[in-house]
Amino acid sequence: MIEVLAYSKEKGFQELSIEQLREVDWDWYWVDFSEPTENEVIHLEKTFDFHPLAIEDCLHGLQRPKLDYYDDHTFFVVHSVHPKTLEREEIDVFLGKCSIVTFHKEKNSPLEQAKQVVKRSKQFDRVDEYYIFHQILDKVVDHYFPLIYTIEDHINEIEDNTKDLSMEKLLEALFDRRSELLTLRQTIHPMRDLLYRILNTSHLEGVFERREYFADIHDHLIKVADMVASNREMTQDIRDSYLSLNSHETNRTMQILTVISVIFMPLTFIVGVYGMNFVNMPELEAEYGYFAVWGVMLAVAIGMFFWFKNKGWFD
Repeated sequence: MIEVLAYSKEKGFQELSIEQLREVDWDWYWVDFSEPTENEVIHLEKTFDFHPLAIEDCLHGLQRPKLDYYDDHTFFVVHSVHPKTLEREEIDVFLGKCSIVTFHKEKNSPLEQAKQVVKRSKQFDRVDEYYIFHQILDKVVDHYFPLIYTIEDHINEIEDNTKDLSMEKLLEALFDRRSELLTLRQTIHPMRDLLYRILNTSHLEGVFERREYFADIHDHLIKVADMVASNREMTQDIRDSYLSLNSHETNRTMQILTVISVIFMPLTFIVGVYGMNFVNMPELEAEYGYFAVWGVMLAVAIGMFFWFKNKGWFD
């Protein structure tokens, strides 16, 4: 689907088809290719005459966030994040004089919100391609924060273990959160680098005029990158704590089993000796020999128990 928003002082603000775009000399226009068909993709070359390499980047695979300069337009690759799967979604932007063209293969919530901001604008004469570009970047970056907050809430639940889950379930959930944070980091860091390039380029005069607005987006990206880093550190600390606790519990169990085994070792030796049934073995025919052996074994077991207790093995 192709959606066209345009404005001129004579015609005012209008939503029109791509065929009507050349009928008027518009002050600015925004053409959005959303889930385009093969016939609609042709307009990138035939209607707008964009550079073949930029068109190729739109059509083939997931490109890294970047910007490329061409003769009559600048090409940007921007990444948003799907709110449920956290998969990266590519938005390609062609920024020209009085025009901006966006291309994306999936429906995109940040772009839809940017459209609503433009449509609700009461001063269309102050809107231009850089204003629209700023709105797109701003909405894309704003959508990162709820994802981070949601992951933070999950990490806090894991730390507090509010659902009383087993150690295995907790670690499984914790590693899932770490994987999500890694996915976000792989998106946010390249976007932060892209904004840095945009702010420090001399090719985009409109960015220089709105430098404080684009700098604000860059600040948000720095903040969200720091949040991702701090949450990854938190998950690492929680993981180390759980593993240390698990190791301590394992050592404690092994210690108790060792104590029990050591107590029974001399008892096993005694009953083993008196179970050999030799004829000439001493005390075999003693009247109270059986009770004496039991008394010795009990005395050894109780003595060893109190000896281990004094050593603090049961604390």
